[in-house]
Amino acid sequence: MKKLLTLVSLLVAASLVLTACGGGGGSSASDLLGAIQERGYILVSTDPNYEPQSFLNTEGSRPADTKCPGDALTTAEMQGFDVDVAIAIGDSLGVETCFATPSWDAITAGSWADKWDVSVGSMTVTTARQTVLDFSMPYYYTPAVVAVAADSGIDSLEGLSGQAVCAGAATTYEAWLNNDMEGLGLPEASIYAAVPADVTVVPLETDQECAQAIAAGRKDFVAYVTSETVVDANLAASMPVTKLDGAVFSEDLAAAFDKSSTLDTATLRAKVDELFTAMHSDGRLSDLSNKWFEIDLTTSPNQ
Repeated sequence: MKKLLTLVSLLVAASLVLTACGGGGGSSASDLLGAIQERGYILVSTDPNYEPQSFLNTEGSRPADTKCPGDALTTAEMQGFDVDVAIAIGDSLGVETCFATPSWDAITAGSWADKWDVSVGSMTVTTARQTVLDFSMPYYYTPAVVAVAADSGIDSLEGLSGQAVCAGAATTYEAWLNNDMEGLGLPEASIYAAVPADVTVVPLETDQECAQAIAAGRKDFVAYVTSETVVDANLAASMPVTKLDGAVFSEDLAAAFDKSSTLDTATLRAKVDELFTAMHSDGRLSDLSNKWFEIDLTTSPNQ
């Protein structure tokens, strides 16, 4: 685990100095879709430490004939639900899919400087993010839940009053813990529970790191908030955590595009929406959800 986390950290650090190989990148095309088709690959940002949505394939090796930039990962080196969705986007455009792994707060902040083309990273659509990003239609929906250290003795949400709770930085989970309804940016019907009183928020790089910290024996927080899919994966990996009953809110998850992209993203967004509509209709998204989560999460709980 330590070696894997070290590798992940190095990859994330490398991604922050990506050259402008996505976006405009000196292309003669009139829009981003044209630039992607011209160069033969789409550069997708995602998280390499977010199992089962996206994580490193430690058994994969980089193909010799890849078109991916040297500081990007290939489809052979990544796996997961979001990875498969990103690959479907590339396949629908007739190009190779490549992966950049910048920090989550860099992705949600917008102003990507054309370093990658699209985010397929289980991003929740919020009103705050819509000021800097454009979104596709949702491709799946997840409940947000709280998990506690197995030895904490806490068995209810109310038991977290006065406790320290972890969440990924710049996530909807952190916004919920901070009672930041503007930052959360969700409709009232999607919010199911109030934050316990006097919670201290402990942000880490990603919410998955919260679970890994508890497993490593870190004691400065007793719980973390994340997607139920992540907690279920943590439990399947025998991490010493317990999931509290009941979701605290639900999320509409979509692909994101930078409003400040040098090249217009409208045609690319339309292609992605067209693909997601087809994948919802013909069951491909349901199949991928069942493959990675063992449950179909592709129907909105608020419909």
